[in-house]
Amino acid sequence: MLYQVRAYIDKHRLLSASDKVLVGLSGGADSVALLSVLVKLGYTCIALHCNFHLRGEESVRDEKFAQAFADKLHVPFYKIDFKTEQYAHENHLSIEMAARELRYAWFEDMRIRLQAQAIAVAHHRDDSIETLLMNLVRGSGIRGLVGIRPRNQYVIRPLLGVSRKEILVWLEEQQYTYVTDSTNLSDAYTRNFIRLRVLPLLEEINPSVRQTLSRTADHLSAAETIYLSVLEKARQELWVKDKLSIEKLMQYPSPETILYELLQPFGFSRQVASDVFRSLEGESGKVFYSDSYRLVKDREYLLLSKREQILPITYTYPLEAGQWQEPFSFSFEMIQKDADFAFQVSKDIAYFDADKLDSVLQLRRWQQGDWFIPFGMKGRKKVSDYFSDHKFTLEQKENAWLLCSGQSVIWLVGKRSDNRFRVSADTKRILIVKKFA
Repeated sequence: MLYQVRAYIDKHRLLSASDKVLVGLSGGADSVALLSVLVKLGYTCIALHCNFHLRGEESVRDEKFAQAFADKLHVPFYKIDFKTEQYAHENHLSIEMAARELRYAWFEDMRIRLQAQAIAVAHHRDDSIETLLMNLVRGSGIRGLVGIRPRNQYVIRPLLGVSRKEILVWLEEQQYTYVTDSTNLSDAYTRNFIRLRVLPLLEEINPSVRQTLSRTADHLSAAETIYLSVLEKARQELWVKDKLSIEKLMQYPSPETILYELLQPFGFSRQVASDVFRSLEGESGKVFYSDSYRLVKDREYLLLSKREQILPITYTYPLEAGQWQEPFSFSFEMIQKDADFAFQVSKDIAYFDADKLDSVLQLRRWQQGDWFIPFGMKGRKKVSDYFSDHKFTLEQKENAWLLCSGQSVIWLVGKRSDNRFRVSADTKRILIVKKFA
């Protein structure tokens, strides 16, 4: 088994010869085998034991055994006591999840404190197979069907290349004893049910089913690598400043799957992602939500934004010369009209008869029901209809600003001013509003 573990460590580059490694030592067969193998391979090991105080005298027994075994191997030993049930209750977690969080948080703290290069835990090949079957039953995607990974940041799993049976044979050969967690003998837990009842049934069909499933997990891991590479390429090509190109998405194989993977990091479920995909050929304006994000289907894009974003309040400005930076950079200039006056044609400059305006102007987002009389026209027009006529995208609509005098819209900023407030032959004072890019 020494050769197998060494080969697995080298294959996955889990450790170098000079590394200091922390080893999770529960006292069970797997952790006893892990520590003893790493010691015999010449690694500098430190044993860590967690007492979760969940099994009464068994927990005390396990701690004493772990201490004694570490002493036997001349390995430094550290232990910690957890109030696991209290932590689970306070954080609304299952006992299993609470224990996991407590264990790995302490392991990482100790890694930093002791300046270790890795944290070794005792998952073996059968654990990986059980994980694969659990995820298959739950309906996992490809990522859940690769079993347990050899490395997760600083956490390494050197025994994944060997089976539980091989571990027990090794312990018998070395004449190492171990303790047994009584909860592992109960099929009340899903993992134990798979271990004690499902796998034996599968072995009746195929005696080599464990090896077969392990090879399948390896194949799926290779497929996942390709899958993730395509996803990363799609992420870079499709997302541009919180906009996802629908046209480019549809050029990918299995665009619905690609869409789900791109939306999943933002909290969108598979069902919502499917609803989004079905909406792509429909009309613009449909909105989808996750807990933290909003996704809007526009003509050519999916637009992503945070849900907590609230439309800005109304900004007010005195009718006098000045320059402001909120909500964007712009200025007011007041001049007397004379014979030399000439208009500068620009979509970002608007001219108004100052004497027709209130003493205070407002800048706000557009609202349903807003209307104005576009420059050069006589009839009223809803702002929403102006958007439609000029084929505004949803993003352009949401980013549109209105400059108002009282209840009247005087300028759809950057687009069209209101004819009622135009500069005429009778105008004496001109307000010039400039929007800066």
